[in-house]
Amino acid sequence: MRLLSLAALLASACADFRVRFDVVTPEGEGAFTVLVHEEWAPIGAARFKEAVTAGFYDDTRFFRVIPSFMVQFGLSGDPKVSAEWRSKTIKDEPVKVSNKPGYITFAKTGAPNSRTTQLFINYVDNARLDGMGFAPFGEVEGDGMTVVKKIYNCGERPSQAEIQTKGNAYLDKSFPELSRIVKATVVEE
Repeated sequence: MRLLSLAALLASACADFRVRFDVVTPEGEGAFTVLVHEEWAPIGAARFKEAVTAGFYDDTRFFRVIPSFMVQFGLSGDPKVSAEWRSKTIKDEPVKVSNKPGYITFAKTGAPNSRTTQLFINYVDNARLDGMGFAPFGEVEGDGMTVVKKIYNCGERPSQAEIQTKGNAYLDKSFPELSRIVKATVVEE
């Protein structure tokens, strides 16, 4: 009996899942869904699910947008929340699939085991990132990339340090046009 429940727990821990992002872009409200493949990057997938379930990505902004590269997000609009999660780094893991268009990956510094909450969605084929340890853990489903490509192109203008210390107060004052995530939700099957 105990072995069966442990096996069921492990099976559910390795199951793929979906996350729906309700967003606002310059063209209005929209949504896209990310299909998470836990076998691609189990540590990253688990952190993503933990953060989504905690409401971390709700009311956050897309703060780095480079149409020939990717769109980045994952700094809390609340500086206290940012500070809490910044110290919760996760270990690096092997890159099992390449950084293709529409694939989602954790951002990291050059230091080992530096992933926290920042994510990016590849706009183009970024296979060059594979050798740097950027391990995709999911993909934008269906026509979701049409919504992702409507995200306001702010380039690299917002300061990540300012976002971490002042949150949405800084972004809403200095960059009111930024696209935002209203809510991210794990989709129940």
